[in-house]
Amino acid sequence: MPTRTVLVVAAVTCALLAGCGGSPETAAAPAPTQASSAPAAALTVRDPWVKAADTGMTAAFGTLVNETGADVTITGATSPVSPMELHTMAMEDGKMVMKPKEGGFVIKAGATHELGPGGDHLMLMQPSAPIKPGDEVAFTLTLAGGGTVAFTAVAKPFAGAQESYAPGMHGMPLATASAHP
Repeated sequence: MPTRTVLVVAAVTCALLAGCGGSPETAAAPAPTQASSAPAAALTVRDPWVKAADTGMTAAFGTLVNETGADVTITGATSPVSPMELHTMAMEDGKMVMKPKEGGFVIKAGATHELGPGGDHLMLMQPSAPIKPGDEVAFTLTLAGGGTVAFTAVAKPFAGAQESYAPGMHGMPLATASAHP
């Protein structure tokens, strides 16, 4: 085999092997994509808790933290212990009433969004069993764009949050607190 052919074959072989031998640190990262929601890891739930309840509906609370440069929208929630709805409080006919939150919860870029009694919250519509103080309840939030965020909230007694229901929600009793402070 002529020397020139051997050198060309050797050069091509080296080039091919060099392309296969890159380390993960030097490999090109995939280009980020723009989506309607941030990665799930960038949204966290700080200090989550759920109102302990013997019967009826109850709610989960905490602080939603968006650590991204884009708004994140929560469009739904699930839990193995109950069907769920996103709820808010609104003034109707001079009194505060609870109703489903149309459009979900929007957490602005780099901001927080409080879920609390008397405001936005995650509503457990029909818990399958009593939720006792100290119980841990699993939740999964669904984000616009398809991502999810899972977290666990600890149940604690709370005597407040005795809101009225918007039309169409009456007949759904609020949870009875397991213990009163």
